[in-house]
Amino acid sequence: MNIRRHDSEELVRTYGVTFSQRELTPPCSADWNLLVYAIRGVVTAKTELGTWVVPPHRALWVPASIKTHLELGGVTALRMIYMRSRLPEETSEGRAFEPTTCAVFNVTPLLRELILKAIAIGALFSTEPQHCRIEGLMWDELESIPSVPLQLPYPQSEVAMSFVSRFETSITESINLSELILESGWSLRTIERYFQAETGMSLGQWIRRRKLLEGLKMLVAGTKVGDVAFQLGYNSPSSFIAMFKRELGTSPAAYLSSN
Repeated sequence: MNIRRHDSEELVRTYGVTFSQRELTPPCSADWNLLVYAIRGVVTAKTELGTWVVPPHRALWVPASIKTHLELGGVTALRMIYMRSRLPEETSEGRAFEPTTCAVFNVTPLLRELILKAIAIGALFSTEPQHCRIEGLMWDELESIPSVPLQLPYPQSEVAMSFVSRFETSITESINLSELILESGWSLRTIERYFQAETGMSLGQWIRRRKLLEGLKMLVAGTKVGDVAFQLGYNSPSSFIAMFKRELGTSPAAYLSSN
């Protein structure tokens, strides 16, 4: 017998599919948070707040009401989970996790199984005790996992974006930072001031993070570390590896082997 359920009873909605297309814009709602889990391939998520890179076996949290556009690197297997935002009367439950900004997380074995179980069921409802337990465990796991620095906030001002637009087009070419700054029409001090104020990062930190994200996409696609380092303007593979370790706490080889 099919029982009609009201939307208010839904706790989790799911969508699991393997894409060969290059772009995707998931539905956005004021009542539903989105968890994008990449099983295969690498995803670049872009919002008005910045860019996030999601390698295999990582997940991106997108808060309710934030529209995101996904760029997919080749054949990509995604498992997307929509989790209903908490209602006012639920705030007493002590659930701390529900960030209002995007974040990338490493997916633990338990969280992976919970996501796959939810996908297999199709949707979780508050009227089903088993569904409530699965949803509660998903929140618990998300709350206990620290985020990883795979985001890149973008500045908003014309001053900083004039530099960004030039940097983006030459990131895999031989970059002369002084020339890019000169072409932007602003002084280095002015650009640095805007970057710090609008992204919370120094210009140097922002450039390193942008190179990290670009390098990560290349590595996941199978490009060798030496070629990545060369294309991103590093003097040697060891220089790129050192930057990678500073940002992610491990070497490229160890990071990719964890997938």
